[in-house]
Amino acid sequence: MSNRQIGTIVLVIAMIIVAISVLFTNNLARSLQAEEQKKMAIWATAEQQLASADENTDIEFCWSIIEGNTTIPVCILDAEDKVTDFRNIEADQAGKLKHGPIELKIDEQNTLFIYWGDSNLLTRLRYVPYAQFALIFIFMTIAVITMLTGQRSEQNRLWVGLSKETAHQLGTPISSLHAWQQLLADKYPNDEYVPQMKRDIDRLQMIADRFQKIGSEPALQSENLIPVIQNAITYMRARISNRIVIDDSSMNNALGRNVQLNAPLMQWVIENLLKNAVDAISGKGVITIQLHENEHDVMLDISDTGKGMDKKTQRRIFVPGFTSKQRGWGLGLPLAKRIVEQYHGGKLILKHSQPGVGTTFRIVLKKAENG
Repeated sequence: MSNRQIGTIVLVIAMIIVAISVLFTNNLARSLQAEEQKKMAIWATAEQQLASADENTDIEFCWSIIEGNTTIPVCILDAEDKVTDFRNIEADQAGKLKHGPIELKIDEQNTLFIYWGDSNLLTRLRYVPYAQFALIFIFMTIAVITMLTGQRSEQNRLWVGLSKETAHQLGTPISSLHAWQQLLADKYPNDEYVPQMKRDIDRLQMIADRFQKIGSEPALQSENLIPVIQNAITYMRARISNRIVIDDSSMNNALGRNVQLNAPLMQWVIENLLKNAVDAISGKGVITIQLHENEHDVMLDISDTGKGMDKKTQRRIFVPGFTSKQRGWGLGLPLAKRIVEQYHGGKLILKHSQPGVGTTFRIVLKKAENG
């Protein structure tokens, strides 16, 4: 079961708890309100008997009922809406009482009207569901933040462990290949394939170094981004079909402001985006490289005329393990995003993609202070 499904189940359970609580509290509030209405009816009867008391009236009993009301706000108004008496409320608040009136017939000429409001207990009871909802919302927010933080920490440990282990596993065979290449170079100094072998071994060494850097906090330096882009383009041009054109002509007039970066890692990111663009093109196509800048940022756009992506795929491309290719681990774009955003403080976004038209990715990096 995924974290999203667990979160949905927890949310549904919380909403059910809130709904049950609201229903129960409202039912309890209605019962308490009905009980208070009965008390006010008895209180009004006591007032009427006290107003028309004679020698047979039990005045003490009437007074005990009237004085016994210490919680329900009540006031008595005459026919001209003037307050003649009030209890458990200030005189200027008497007009705000919402229940009533109960007519209090004093004699043929005089009739009083009794109004009352909710007691403090009933008022507080009405706010209980809202307080419960707020507490559940706070609890769920804390739980989600904790879960996401733990998941992110786990992913970070996985990235670091995977990267360091990959670099470690590559180290021994690369060292052996270096030795064999040197032996071949000494034995066959004029062989044209030996230098090519050395370049490939050096490439493997650079890849191992990149994984080692991913596994630890890389050092950033103020460097011009253009040479890094050009190195990535040069590497890819030698390895793709001549039916695919990498158009970087718009960079000829680019100023190339310095940014804080780790050149080997950033070159890997650009190579990865270029490789994805190549994979997206079936047959003939164009990959366009454009460099923009504003006051604070340098932006690199990599566009292709490939197959593009639908909305569902676009939402998942940065999810580790997701891939739209028949072969692939689904780690390239998530790893590239991690390098750009966590290590360089920039952004890697899918700027645009449309099926049958193509895709554009954008890298945004902060300009160096001395750039």
